[in-house]
Amino acid sequence: MAYSGKFRPRNPKKYNGDYTKIVYRSSWEARCMNYFDQNDNILWWASEEIIVPRRYFPDFIIKIKQRTGITETIMIEVKPQYQKDPPKKQSRKTKKYINEVYTYTVNQMKWRAARNYCKDRKWKFMVLTENDLGIKS
Repeated sequence: MAYSGKFRPRNPKKYNGDYTKIVYRSSWEARCMNYFDQNDNILWWASEEIIVPRRYFPDFIIKIKQRTGITETIMIEVKPQYQKDPPKKQSRKTKKYINEVYTYTVNQMKWRAARNYCKDRKWKFMVLTENDLGIKS
């Protein structure tokens, strides 16, 4: 997951923002961008274009047309599964464990703010992991 770069959409009109400044921070984000750009059911999408209170920039927001014909707006965060799950308790508080607890706690606070932001707008919020993206770790 250690690479980043600029994403060049094949369908720039679908991008809700400045399509010349799209940046991915992981191969997982790049995979999502390709999917959003090429899927006909995604009506538009954006990457880090909105700010949730507390200065949180979610990875993506998409507007999608479901099979039922209903359109939905979904805010998406892409994270590894280990950051979504609470850290396993340890008797010895190592630096790694303390960092995992901190990361988990910060993510939970961000995601609570994101869920509230979405609820106010009747949007959905989801966190996608390597499991959801079909990536073997």
